[in-house]
Amino acid sequence: MSTESSPLLSYRLFRVAGEAEMPGATQEEAPLVVGVGGLAPGGSHPDPARQLSTFFGVIVPTVLSMFSIVVFMRIGFVVGHAGFLQSLLMLIVAYLIISLTVLSVCAISTNGAVQAGGAYFMISRTLGPEFGGSIGLMFYLANVCACGVYVLGLVEAILDVFGANGTEFTGSKALPQGYWYSFLYGSLLLLLCLLVCLVGAQIYSRAAFFIFLVVNMVLVTIFASFFAVSPREVVVSRDGNQSFNASFTGFNVSTLRDNMYAMYSRDYTTSNMMSFATVFAVMFNGCTGIMAGSNMSGELRNASSSIPKGTIIAVVYTFVIYFLLFFMTSFTCERALLKGDYGFFRAINIWPPFVLIGIYAASLSASMSNLIGASRILHALAKDDLFGIVLAPAKRVSKGGNPWVAVLYTWALVQLVLLVGKLNTIAGIVTVFYLVAYAAVDLACLALEWASAPNFRPTFQVFSWHTCLLGIVSCLVMMFLISPAGASGSLGLMLLLLGFIHLRSAASSWGYISQALIFHQVRKYLLLLDIRKDHVKFWRPQILLMVANPRGGSQLIKFINHLKKGGLFVLGHVEIGELDTMPSDPIQAHYNFWLSLVDKLKVKAFVDLTLSPSVRQGTQHLLRITGLGGMKPNTLVLGFYDNCVPEDYFLQDPAFSQARENDEFGVDLTALQAHFPAVREVESQKALSPAEYVAIISDAVKMHKNVCLARYFHLLEKDLPSSSSSKRRFEGCYIDVWPLNLLRPDTPTYVDICSLFLLQMACILTMVSSWKAARLRIFLCVELGDVGWVSKEEKLRELLTKLRIKATIKIVTWDQVMALRGHQHAGGELGCGEGPLSRGAQHPHFPPEKEAREAFLNAAPFHVTGEYLASVNSLLLRQGGQTAVRFLYLPRPPADTSQYERYLEQLEILTTGLGPTLLIHGLTPVTCTEL
Repeated sequence: MSTESSPLLSYRLFRVAGEAEMPGATQEEAPLVVGVGGLAPGGSHPDPARQLSTFFGVIVPTVLSMFSIVVFMRIGFVVGHAGFLQSLLMLIVAYLIISLTVLSVCAISTNGAVQAGGAYFMISRTLGPEFGGSIGLMFYLANVCACGVYVLGLVEAILDVFGANGTEFTGSKALPQGYWYSFLYGSLLLLLCLLVCLVGAQIYSRAAFFIFLVVNMVLVTIFASFFAVSPREVVVSRDGNQSFNASFTGFNVSTLRDNMYAMYSRDYTTSNMMSFATVFAVMFNGCTGIMAGSNMSGELRNASSSIPKGTIIAVVYTFVIYFLLFFMTSFTCERALLKGDYGFFRAINIWPPFVLIGIYAASLSASMSNLIGASRILHALAKDDLFGIVLAPAKRVSKGGNPWVAVLYTWALVQLVLLVGKLNTIAGIVTVFYLVAYAAVDLACLALEWASAPNFRPTFQVFSWHTCLLGIVSCLVMMFLISPAGASGSLGLMLLLLGFIHLRSAASSWGYISQALIFHQVRKYLLLLDIRKDHVKFWRPQILLMVANPRGGSQLIKFINHLKKGGLFVLGHVEIGELDTMPSDPIQAHYNFWLSLVDKLKVKAFVDLTLSPSVRQGTQHLLRITGLGGMKPNTLVLGFYDNCVPEDYFLQDPAFSQARENDEFGVDLTALQAHFPAVREVESQKALSPAEYVAIISDAVKMHKNVCLARYFHLLEKDLPSSSSSKRRFEGCYIDVWPLNLLRPDTPTYVDICSLFLLQMACILTMVSSWKAARLRIFLCVELGDVGWVSKEEKLRELLTKLRIKATIKIVTWDQVMALRGHQHAGGELGCGEGPLSRGAQHPHFPPEKEAREAFLNAAPFHVTGEYLASVNSLLLRQGGQTAVRFLYLPRPPADTSQYERYLEQLEILTTGLGPTLLIHGLTPVTCTEL
């Protein structure tokens, strides 16, 4: 329906789903401490500001907020058009919707002290600053507009009786009328509200009970009039010069029968045709205001008890009053009277001025309470610093704690609303804004319930996730029923505000419900991730990268982030030490620095740190315990052990070299740089020996982990031409793969598990967007006298086709290199599954564990000369083109530990000066040609 179809009286005295926002506590948020008397902010003694009882603190403001002036001006409209039965249905549905939100409000408010800000406070502390700030600002604007609506409604109600063109025959006709006169009268009334709010919220609090008595006294006179006033003809006027007669029949069965069913017609104030949806929207406007009590939580003597009791009592009380008014109106008033004069209560009252007093008191109360409540919401938004300098002045308060600047902000905005004059469209949007806030409260409660956090244990237990979900759906349906355009606009505005706050990266210490929900879901899905169901078709690298100092290893960290292909990526680090000699575990304090490093490098990695007497033991710990369930590392990556001093990455990257503000977790740039020592400070302080380094490789192989050794990655991208596009960064560069075991050149085949692992990792790299421009080359080493090299090339090309790997095969003759090879000791070739694979790329099962162990123990190093290794190194360097990274075959470490240093020396000679190089030893099948 369009917003123009909402029936509005000439008074426009209707409830706009507005909250009678009672002033919340102005005290600063303080931690809850358990004391003798229960929970009190900041200490064990009850706060002296918490003096309000359930009746004065919750029931009175909630009843006034829900009644407003609607109870006097909308009963005839609803019953006249919808009839008694449909009116009763509307009442039940409306109260069902708000009752669902009431349950959520009660649950959240009894799970901890709710400070100033009401709905904003509850939403922001549950859903986080983005949702809380966006919906809080919309909630604030809704209160501002509602205040303007009530002020203008009061002006027009006064002019209707006392204005020069008033429709009441009995009016004094003393006040001149016109647009600017209406604005003047509204400004004067708003000034009165401003003075009250500037003096302090206590004045309104003291007057609330008096207004409550006045409104209920007027209701008593209305109910009494149904019985005491005799049947009469009522003159209904139109625009001051047209009139007709309608009957008040007293209690009459035929009148009830005539009013039993719906009879929709045109609304005399807008000339729009009414329907169930339009009348229900107006009816729903008069049933809101349920959060007024929760906003008083900071001043309640016992908030956990008062909010649920008081709010539910107020809802039940207002429901009974509305029901009785619907019933008695249907029983005593003709439909012509109900449709012709929405303010008919004055005409049938014992003393008509009683109703006017009720209208004026209720509308003035609603105006002041919306002004007060809006200022408290604005003050809470300003304190949380979500919108920066724009709202910064609103943080100021008087000595008594009154946010006077926020009051002035709000007053100025309401003045702008008064300039609009006619609020038909704004009224629908305001209602929608309130419904967005209600839906957000339900969403907050639903999130807390679904997160199953142990600390969510509200004392109010009459709710479930079903009621929260139904409340959300109901609010969304009502939004689009009342104003489709307003609902769409409000959701769009919420998304814009949410994005703005998110981009500002507003820090908060409120806790993130998203983290609790993610934890709940991740735990559930990790239990479903069964390692027994793993299949080679769905293999992906899950990498543990050991990092000694990220100043020199940041380029490698970023490279491995490309290589993970959606798999697990963990940065591991070993601190040397004994926990027995320390007062506490030093590791826990280091996690924030490492996580901040991950954020600055923009990699998708976890961090796992450990304390151990040696790097080797620490690495064993991490290989065993890192990960959870089916997400555990299958590949270990180590930096190469050499005397090379890499450049300090922190001095090259602007993210580390330029001063910036603290991140939201309190780690500033200076602290981050100080935590990781400069590269040259640690170059002479190696934490492990060459033998221990090789032992780590051997340990990983024994634990059936793939191993990668990375060398010269601090040079990655250094010599590449600058490119404006990151996707074209490696254009014209090569990724070279040497699948032959160069330390054991007599290996009979290229097609073993380890060489296939090399191909897979290189192929994964080419699938990354920034590496797609690079070309993959695979080198096939042959001797001139080898007549079968053509067959080898064809088989390799066939294998690449089956594996869907696009690569160029380059034939390299290496007769001169092979002439320098050494001799092999007795004992056979190394194990590790390096034998040929039958049937092309089909993988056999692993050999039995006993055979693998015997193959390992019987393995002997292949003695190659230094000249051979230098010649191989020269061969690698002679290949044309600019190579970005090389993938080489890493043989298994020797079984004889005395040969560890010789093994490392061979690897160093082989890779000297090659640039970024990855030596890979693969143990697991990773490719499959089957669908």
